[in-house]
Amino acid sequence: LGAFPGGFGTLEELFEVLTLVQTSKSRPVPVILFGSEFWKKLINFELLIEEGTISRKDLGLFHYTDDPAEAWALIKKHYEIGEKT
Repeated sequence: LGAFPGGFGTLEELFEVLTLVQTSKSRPVPVILFGSEFWKKLINFELLIEEGTISRKDLGLFHYTDDPAEAWALIKKHYEIGEKT
């Protein structure tokens, strides 16, 4: 899932996917948040950890990036796409 800056619909879809993966109701998928500055200002995940509503390991459910090449590398790594050694 690639999420770009957006409004309520974007947030709803993002949190739906994160919740399904977090609770093992869906198999893991790469969740990539494009626009690091936007997402870090919008959602304070550290506060959620401090309040005990998510665990620190849940931060591994998504990645921030501003670089399409990095996003593609994350996708390839997740799905083990590429050259076999």
